[in-house]
Amino acid sequence: MKFVVIGGTGLIGSKVVARLREQGHEALAAAPSTGVDVLTGEGLDAAMAGTDVVVDLANSPSFEDAAAMQFFQTAGRNLLAAEAKAGVGHHLALSVVGTEKLSASGYFRAKSAQERLIRDSGIAYTIVHSTQFFEFLPGIVQSGADGAAVRLPQALIQPIASQDVAEAVARLAMRAPANGIVEIAGPERESLAELARRFMRVVQDPREVIADAQARYFGAELEHDTLVPEGEAWLGTVNFQSWVAQPEFARFMPRG
Repeated sequence: MKFVVIGGTGLIGSKVVARLREQGHEALAAAPSTGVDVLTGEGLDAAMAGTDVVVDLANSPSFEDAAAMQFFQTAGRNLLAAEAKAGVGHHLALSVVGTEKLSASGYFRAKSAQERLIRDSGIAYTIVHSTQFFEFLPGIVQSGADGAAVRLPQALIQPIASQDVAEAVARLAMRAPANGIVEIAGPERESLAELARRFMRVVQDPREVIADAQARYFGAELEHDTLVPEGEAWLGTVNFQSWVAQPEFARFMPRG
């Protein structure tokens, strides 16, 4: 089978491409650096020729409301139009657990708009809702920065490692379309504030973490269970301790 992985040179995409190729499939890593641009449409028609499955991992470079909406709507329309023209049979997109509950955030409103485009496209699809990646922890900590402290919600989080996300995405891409949402998550739940404390201790960040029920998560207030799956979910195997023990974790450590 031929797979086109949009965002195929990124954190998740490069791992998905590797897994698909290991299974004997043709997997094109599609990104501006490889001549495929979902915003301008450049290279899309050529990439789609003979494609069975498109894996859409493209993400907005900006969390600003208007910029995120423009990115996901433009990219979604261009990509789905090229797929329809080429007769692609399965569109798989990576999204976020709790997206439908986070409408106070412009970024998540944009993700919801992306999902609507997919559902309304007429192309068979799978939408993968993932919990937050461990690799996003530095950004989550920074989002709560408040002077000498970090103020974060007490809500639950069930973080997942990028290699587990890639494993789930590749596996689902090789299956028949779900024509619905499939949720994936890490193996352990804890409060967002407590996870931030654990991470900051490891990276030797001396700031105090304040658990604040009113603190916003990228512009949205959280209920206790907003960021975790409601029902059955595929669970990864890498927990926090395993993740920080990986050689790749060294890039988060202070230098000097």
